[in-house]
Amino acid sequence: MSTKISQLKEAPLLEITNLETAFNIDGKDYNAVDNVSFKVKPGQIVGIVGESGCGKSVLSLSIIQLLPKGIGKLKSGEIIFDGVNLEKMSEFQINKIRGRDISIIFQEPMTSLNPVFSIGFQLQEVFFNHLKISKSEARKKSIAILKSVGISRPEKIVDDYPHQLSGGMRQRVMIAMAIACHPRLLIADEPTTALDVTVQAQILDLLKDIQKKNDMSVILITHDLGVVAEMCDEVIVMYAGKIVERTDVDTLFYNPKHPYTTLLLGAIPKMNVEEARLSTIQGIVPSLTNMPPVGCRFANRCPKVMPECYTKTPILADVEQGHEVACLLYKASKPREGVN
Repeated sequence: MSTKISQLKEAPLLEITNLETAFNIDGKDYNAVDNVSFKVKPGQIVGIVGESGCGKSVLSLSIIQLLPKGIGKLKSGEIIFDGVNLEKMSEFQINKIRGRDISIIFQEPMTSLNPVFSIGFQLQEVFFNHLKISKSEARKKSIAILKSVGISRPEKIVDDYPHQLSGGMRQRVMIAMAIACHPRLLIADEPTTALDVTVQAQILDLLKDIQKKNDMSVILITHDLGVVAEMCDEVIVMYAGKIVERTDVDTLFYNPKHPYTTLLLGAIPKMNVEEARLSTIQGIVPSLTNMPPVGCRFANRCPKVMPECYTKTPILADVEQGHEVACLLYKASKPREGVN
């Protein structure tokens, strides 16, 4: 009996296998997420990092099925949440899960909140969508959830409009909306973008506290490796729509393998070290319409590039126990499960 319980605890809450998400541009499909596979266990915080344009936000929208209609689509692969394939669900069914079992915090609270409706109205909509409660009870719950995310005077704020709040307060409102129905998986897409350092620390502490209290799984999407070090158990590094490295947070910082990861870590300013110039990564992420058809997509920016990097596509594989890398510099100990 205890063995069965242990196995259930280890079963992933979310399992993504060979996911391809494409955007249609001028009648042709271009993959923004290309053959991505990973798992998220119950209560685990998984960080997804990379520069802008690496596919992080598109991946989050793919999971929660919010791709722009008519332009974005899931081409192939599976998104299994708690044993159910989300891809095969109807819009009605996915709406029942979205906001209740899986929630998302968007990176721009000012544009994510509707400026013409009060904070209370927008919070109450979440409760009305998923719970059979009266308007007065929804208002009470809205005030309670605002208080739980550290908003003072929630009885007043509930009647305010987004433009009346500071950036940090709006982000707290977004968090309140996301956790209102106690989701099992929270996707936080750049939750501290455009916030000052003090407010950023408060928001991260709040997220960590909520995650612990609810034993919630979190996918944290960010370009800030300092946030990753503070928050995450496991880290996925993405580049040009592909995963290039995946491991636990300590290994990533102390033993990075992929040249891209090494350069990202090298670009972090060092405490108590005077530097005449901050380290940067030369070049830019290739655009969707300009992805190399073969070879490593990082090759033209890589300081360790080899001739075969332009002709042979690296496959994500274990190079050490629990440490996956997609790079021709390393000989895989075994192929990654689920890779085509």
